Amino acid sequence: MNLTLPKSISSRIEYKRTFSLWEMYRAVVFVPRAMSKLIGNKKSKLVDKNFVKRLQLAVTEVNGCVMCSYGHAKMALRQGMSNEEISSLLSGGDSFIRNEEAKAIMFVQHFSDSRGYPKKYAYNSIVKEYGEKEAGIILSAAQMMITGNMYGIPLSAFQSRLKGKPYKDSSLFYELGIIIAGILCLPIAIVHGFLRGLIGLPNERLDKSTDDE
Repeated sequence: MNLTLPKSISSRIEYKRTFSLWEMYRAVVFVPRAMSKLIGNKKSKLVDKNFVKRLQLAVTEVNGCVMCSYGHAKMALRQGMSNEEISSLLSGGDSFIRNEEAKAIMFVQHFSDSRGYPKKYAYNSIVKEYGEKEAGIILSAAQMMITGNMYGIPLSAFQSRLKGKPYKDSSLFYELGIIIAGILCLPIAIVHGFLRGLIGLPNERLDKSTDDE
């Protein structure tokens, strides 16, 4: 079966959103333990692998990373998801969203909209809906995906530039700057993440304010 990405993704020549190097660093700090949870989930199968993939496709749809959309769509296709379902998720549609997964999908979309800094009450709602362990896996899936998006977005723009189609409002300095600086900062951020785990800090960053404030 051939993979067909929505035209809004396959023909993208402008950013849907961009992230700073500092945002990338903060996101990578959460990667070691998020990855560990997702690896553990593959063994325990607490959360269905296709559910995890749908969550990640929902995240990359919000952020608009061409490279991540293509890579994760291919993996989802291999896992048995239909082209129609993948295209719907990457277009922001809800035609294929299962009722029991809707709250989690909405949470990871909120997670992405808030640039990885979701409201505490939003996270508490998925803990209540799915349970603490399952909610941790849902959050981990979003954390891994947004980190990939932060790196994949400038990389997608750079690849497009090499093909003679530079992104609007982008520059070679920005693209290469984030790509190279991201690689250099990666080991430091990973060590930072491990140290946070060793001293018992939570693997999450939640906004405790309310919408009324």
